[in-house]
Amino acid sequence: MKSLAAALFVPPLAQAQPAGVPIKVALIESLSGPAGNTGEAVFRNLHWAMERVNARGGIALPGGARPLTLVRYDSKGQTEEALSVLRAAIDGGARFIAQGNSSAVASGLLEAIARHNERDPARRVVFLNYSAVDPPLTNERCNFWHFRFDAHADMRMRALMSVLGEDRGVKGVYLIGQDYSFGQAVLREARRQLGERRPDVRVLAEELHPMMRVKDFAPYAAKIRASGAQAVITGNWGNDLTLLVKAAREAGFEGKFYTFYGNALGAPAALGDAGVGRVIAVADWLPNVATRESEEFYRSFRERFPNPADDYVHMRMQLLIESLAQAIGRAGSVEAGAVAAQLENASVTLAGQTGTMRAADHQFQQTLVVGVMDKQGTPGVKFDVEGSGYGFRVIRTLSSAQAEMPHSCVMARP
Repeated sequence: MKSLAAALFVPPLAQAQPAGVPIKVALIESLSGPAGNTGEAVFRNLHWAMERVNARGGIALPGGARPLTLVRYDSKGQTEEALSVLRAAIDGGARFIAQGNSSAVASGLLEAIARHNERDPARRVVFLNYSAVDPPLTNERCNFWHFRFDAHADMRMRALMSVLGEDRGVKGVYLIGQDYSFGQAVLREARRQLGERRPDVRVLAEELHPMMRVKDFAPYAAKIRASGAQAVITGNWGNDLTLLVKAAREAGFEGKFYTFYGNALGAPAALGDAGVGRVIAVADWLPNVATRESEEFYRSFRERFPNPADDYVHMRMQLLIESLAQAIGRAGSVEAGAVAAQLENASVTLAGQTGTMRAADHQFQQTLVVGVMDKQGTPGVKFDVEGSGYGFRVIRTLSSAQAEMPHSCVMARP
């Protein structure tokens, strides 16, 4: 019997590929500019997930099996550019649109896709969201054509607060985030959940900064240190996180960082020893989840992408592609409406990780974990991040039931 790693990692030419017309998934993402590294990480994850589907024969459909293929469109992180390439993707035959890095861009795409599907029912498309976590997208702004595979910001904050709530060394916090819908939502929810869990903790400052435009975070780091805060809570991602934590280290800030994305993309290397025991991150999965299946899954990713700079694997993106393949197969069609109806009831398992789509609001339900940064080789840290010598030890696991939150979606179905 093949090991899980052998089953997951199959070089693209190692098995015969399905000969049918490829099913196009359009990736609309920042593939250049300040957030280009985040988009490339997404591409690697989705591409690897599709390789796995194709290596096992593709998706069985009437007329024969068909492979998945990922077509890249560079949004440059701008909503207007994303809307422009959305049209190109649809004209190019894509009926599945994947995007996630920026809730502002996701919001624009959501509206545009809803309008398109109403006006052009013969070419309807499904929006697959893997990272845009602004809560309204599956609450008051929910839409039948949109499916979110990441935990939204309030869910992620609940996981972080399950740890911060027990940290009695924290008496004051500094809230800082990017000045757009997601960053604002993180700060609002941090204040709300602190009031519920730790009313004794003071919010010493609440600050928003321009997204992906700040080159020098030293002034922000100086204010953080001067505030006397024992912890920073931030939803920053990409360079805005890396530069922030680096500036804080250089400013001599010795408190903790409670983050949404502090576990990769340069942040651990930027902090070095200063981050040990101080950087906490929430994720849907971490490499040091201590199971055999998880370890083999991670080793197979590192075999496929051996360059340390490419080391950022997202379990939710693997589950997204598995869900899409399942839905297309069950629908027996690539027509968007038929696939969306099946996606509503998706339930998939990979490497011991299970996720299910909640039909009521199209919010994926899955396990969340919280990890703390430590040196590779310490107990619980078998794997490091990006060759930095630092990894994340899992300190809290929330089951999908524990991570689940109520919704306000009133879903209108076609």
